[in-house]
Amino acid sequence: MRKWLGLIAWLALVFAASLTSIFVSTDGWYAELNKPAWNPPNWIFGPVWTVLYIMMTVAAWRVWLRGGWKTQRTPLTLFLIQWGLNALWTPLFFGLHRLGWAFVEILVLLVSIILTIRAFRPVDRMAAFLMVPYAAWVAFAAVLNFAIWRMN
Repeated sequence: MRKWLGLIAWLALVFAASLTSIFVSTDGWYAELNKPAWNPPNWIFGPVWTVLYIMMTVAAWRVWLRGGWKTQRTPLTLFLIQWGLNALWTPLFFGLHRLGWAFVEILVLLVSIILTIRAFRPVDRMAAFLMVPYAAWVAFAAVLNFAIWRMN
């Protein structure tokens, strides 16, 4: 039972990062920005983030199952740091319209994801693997963030 309650707790925590979107304006600001031709359509972001959040959840849960916080303090702390940085990007970019600061922040996020992957790998290789698509998406988002910042 503890195992499944842990999964539910990790799921709630990871998806809580998406709640930062309720603090951003929906005034059409983003729609009016200049964007590169390779900018994905808006409808893709919801499904992609849903899959990535599920993969992140399972990754953290698998590491947590290997001894909990007492044994896995470092990898789980790194996970929480990257999670916090993930939650911070949306208000920076969409809420405050700080494209340059959002770019700097997403680079720090990417580094923290890579460090989390490295910390997860010796504990659970599958957990590390589950974080790789997230790192790839964030790398793509960083390039997109940079392009939008420079175009505006």
